[in-house]
Amino acid sequence: MRSFIVVLLVAVLDQATKIWIVQHFDLYETREIVPGFFNLTYLTNNGAAFSMLAGQPALWRQLFFICATIIAMVIIVIAHRSYSRESNWYSVALSLIAGGAIGNLIDRVRLSYVIDFLDVYVGTSHWPAFNIADSAITVGVILFIVTNVILERAKKHTK
Repeated sequence: MRSFIVVLLVAVLDQATKIWIVQHFDLYETREIVPGFFNLTYLTNNGAAFSMLAGQPALWRQLFFICATIIAMVIIVIAHRSYSRESNWYSVALSLIAGGAIGNLIDRVRLSYVIDFLDVYVGTSHWPAFNIADSAITVGVILFIVTNVILERAKKHTK
C-alpha cells in the first residue's frame, strides 16, 4: 500500500507541476530562480532522455515509448515482489521509478511529448531540461543501486 502511495504521489506531483508550468509560462519562456544555477524553462521533448529518438516518426516513437514503459512497469512489479522483502529501501526506489515512468507516460499518451521545465546550469553549461518524473526515476535508480551496494556489503560482513 505504501508503494502505491509513493507511485501516486510522484505521478500526481509530476502532472501538477507540468500543468502549472503550462498555465503560467509560454513555450520556451525562462525565469531565473537561482542566478547562475537554476531556471524554470518551459520546453517540450518528444524524444527520450537527452531527446534521444526525437527525430523518429511520431507514431513509431509513441508506440516505442508506450511499449517500453509497459514492459518497464511489468519488470518493476516483478522486482518489487522479490526485492522489497530484503529492504524497504528497494520498495521506495522501485516506487519512485514507477511513479516517474507513469508521469511521463501520461504526457506521452495525452500530448505525444513530455513537458520539461527544470533547467540546471553552471555558467553557460546547461544540463538537459527535465521534470519531476525524470527526477524521481533518477533518485529511484540511485537509491536502488546504493541499497544494493550496502546490502551486499552487509551480507559479506556477516559471512
